[in-house]
Amino acid sequence: MTSHEKETPRPARRDRYHHGDLRAALIETAVELLGERGVEAFSMAEASRRLGVAVSAPYRHFADRDALLAAVAVRAAELLADQLDRQVAPGPPAQRLAAAARTYVRFASSHRPLFQALAGSGLDKDRHPEIGRAAQTIGAAFIAPSAELVTGDELVNGAEPAAARLALAIVATAHGHAMLMLDGTFGTANHAVETASQQAAAAALALVAGREALAGSTL
Repeated sequence: MTSHEKETPRPARRDRYHHGDLRAALIETAVELLGERGVEAFSMAEASRRLGVAVSAPYRHFADRDALLAAVAVRAAELLADQLDRQVAPGPPAQRLAAAARTYVRFASSHRPLFQALAGSGLDKDRHPEIGRAAQTIGAAFIAPSAELVTGDELVNGAEPAAARLALAIVATAHGHAMLMLDGTFGTANHAVETASQQAAAAALALVAGREALAGSTL
């Protein structure tokens, strides 16, 4: 093979950070790798290889693999919060909670790698408090309408405000439906996402209707 016939090397993805933003490029590449390989097979070394940088380069921005995954989780939380803000239309609080549950499930399907980082990475939340802070914006989409449905801000069993108890129950059911959908419980066809999201919305409405039972439960 002559020199002009040699295969041209595929260019590294340096165009992603030609302004010097390697941190953002690493997060973007991590999302790609999570989609291809899952959380368990993700590595900093592979992210470096994809970007054509030295394996030591990412450590200027992230202390370790978990720190990079935490940054992806924060991005996921921010994107989900934005979708909840834009897609949950004004209306009665029960309908907003149902819409929030529906949006949560659809996000898990359309942004699976990001959802994996947010919900399935097993990161230590005490070590990475930024994830919890970012997730608070997600909770707000459930807390606000829940607060409109309960009377006052009294404590339930001396532990939690009633609104927080209801919001947590609805987030839990939305998350459960999302995980079951990703596991294939609702099938693999396109209608599976719609089925899971609609059932999550229906379950949210059931929790709203039975919120007095939640108030009487114990932890």
